[in-house]
Amino acid sequence: MTKFSDLNLNPKVLKAIEEAGYETPTPIQAGAIPPALEGKDVLGIAQTGTGKTASFTLPMITMLARGRARARMPRSLVLCPTRELAAQVAENFDTYTKHLKLTKALLIGGVSFGEQDKLIDKGVDVLIATPGRLIDHFERGKLILSDVKIMVVDEADRMLDMGFIPDIERIFQMTPFTRQTLFFSATMAPEIERITNTFLSNPTRVEVARQATTGENIEQGVLMLTASRKDREATEKRKVLRALIDAEGDKCTNAIIFCNRKMDVDTVAKSLKKHGYDAAPIHGDLDQSQRTKTLDGFRNGELRFLVASDVAARGLDVPSVSHVYNFDVPSHAEDYVHRIGRTGRAGRDGKAIMICVPRDEKNLADVERLVQREIPRIENPLGDTPAAKPAKEAAQDAPKADKPVAKDAAQDEAPKSEKPKRTRTRSRKKPETAKAETDTVAADAPQPEPKPEQPTPEATPEVKAEKQPEPKAAAADDKPQDDKQQQNRRGGRGNNRNENRNQNNRNDNKIVGLGEHTPEFIGLSFAERRE
Repeated sequence: MTKFSDLNLNPKVLKAIEEAGYETPTPIQAGAIPPALEGKDVLGIAQTGTGKTASFTLPMITMLARGRARARMPRSLVLCPTRELAAQVAENFDTYTKHLKLTKALLIGGVSFGEQDKLIDKGVDVLIATPGRLIDHFERGKLILSDVKIMVVDEADRMLDMGFIPDIERIFQMTPFTRQTLFFSATMAPEIERITNTFLSNPTRVEVARQATTGENIEQGVLMLTASRKDREATEKRKVLRALIDAEGDKCTNAIIFCNRKMDVDTVAKSLKKHGYDAAPIHGDLDQSQRTKTLDGFRNGELRFLVASDVAARGLDVPSVSHVYNFDVPSHAEDYVHRIGRTGRAGRDGKAIMICVPRDEKNLADVERLVQREIPRIENPLGDTPAAKPAKEAAQDAPKADKPVAKDAAQDEAPKSEKPKRTRTRSRKKPETAKAETDTVAADAPQPEPKPEQPTPEATPEVKAEKQPEPKAAAADDKPQDDKQQQNRRGGRGNNRNENRNQNNRNDNKIVGLGEHTPEFIGLSFAERRE
C-alpha cells in the first residue's frame, strides 16, 4: 500500500500531514500527486469526498517551497466556484504549510478590497480566489498574473453550472502559456472536456471512479410523496421531513438539508426552529460574515442541522456529517452526486434520503440514469399514506369552512328584504326608458290637495282683495332681470333655462311634460322660490 512518504513530498509537508493524522493517501491523491510533482498537467476525475483538495495542495506546497513571491505577482493560482470552498482550500494550505514560510491571499466577495490589496502588495505565494473577485482585482490594476507557474481549477463542473466558464477562459488567457495546470472535477460535461482540450497540454488523466458515481458507503433512499392538495404540498413535505429526522433517532447526529430555492431554505430552517430543531440557513443571499459563522457552528458541532442551497453542495468538507436530506430533487442530476457526497466522507458510513413529489419524478429519473442505479423507495414514517391523513383533516375542517359562507349568505339576504341595494354605478338609459320612469315616479308621488276654486269677479270683496296677482306678476317680471345678469356671468345655458321657465309661468301656469298632478312648488319661478 502506498504511503505519503513514497510520494517524494517535502519533509516539512510530510510532518504536517502526520500531525494532521493522515497516513495513507486516497486513490486520487496517489494517482495525481506524482505527475503533478513532475510538472505535468493533470486532469483528475473523482467523486466528491475522495480528497481532491489535498491532491493539488500537497504538490503545490512542495514545488513552492523554493523561491519567493514578488509584489502583486502571485506564484500560483487556485480558482474555486464558491466562497466557502475557497475558504476551505485556504484552511488546507494553513494546515500543510505550518512548517514552511509560504504566504497566501484569499480573494472572495463580501470582504473589503482594501484588506485584500494589502496582502497582494506584499506578494503572495498562493492566491486562492473566486473568478469574479479575481477579475475585479485584475481590472483595477492591482494584480499581475504573468508570473503564475501553477494554476488549479477546482470543481470545474460546478463552474460550468454557475456560468463561470467564460471567466475561466479569460483567466486562462491572462496567465502565461508555460504554466502547469491541474484540473479537477467530479463529472466531465462536454463543455468541460472542450476546455481541457484547449488549455491543457497533454494532461495525465487520473480517474479513480466511474464518472458521476456515489460512494458505496452511503445508504440511499427516496420517499415518494403525494400531497392531499396542491396548496398543502409544502406543509406536508416539511412534516414528512421532521418525521424522517425523528425516525433516525440518535443515529442522526447532524445533517445537511438541501433545497433547490433560497426561499425554501429560509422557510424550512424557520419551520425546523419553530418545532424545536437546532437549524440555521445558508445560501448565496446571506451576508458573508453570517455564512461563515453558520458554517463554523456546524463544523464545531454547535449547530445540528444546516439547511442549504447548492452553494454548500460542492467541496465543503465536514467529515462527521451523518445524514443528508434532499428536501427537493435537484434540478441538475449532477448536483445529487455532490449533495450526498457531504456524508460518508473519509471512509465513514452515511445516509442520504430524498423527498420526491409527482412533479419531480422526471428529475428523479435523470438522477437514476446518471448514477446508473435505482434508488430504493422507503415508506412514509408517519405510518399511513401521505395523502390519507391530510384528507381526513380536510374533511374535519370542511364544516367549519362552510359556516362562515352560510352566515355571510344570511347577512346578504337580510338587507335585501329591508332596504334596497344602493349603487353608485351610473348607467346610460334610452330616452324612452327614462321617460317611462319619470312618468312612474310622478304617478307614485304624493298627490297634492286640490286647490279651491277661484272666485269669480262677482265674488265677495274680501276674496277679491286677498287675490291680487298683478303686482306680484310685475315684481316677478322685474326680478328675473337681475337673475339674468347673474346667469350671464355663469354662462348662457342657465339664462335660457330661466327664460323658458318664466315663459311657462306666463302661460297660465301650465306645466308641459310633467303631467296634471304636479307639486305646487315645481310650478313656481326662480324668483318666487327665493321669496
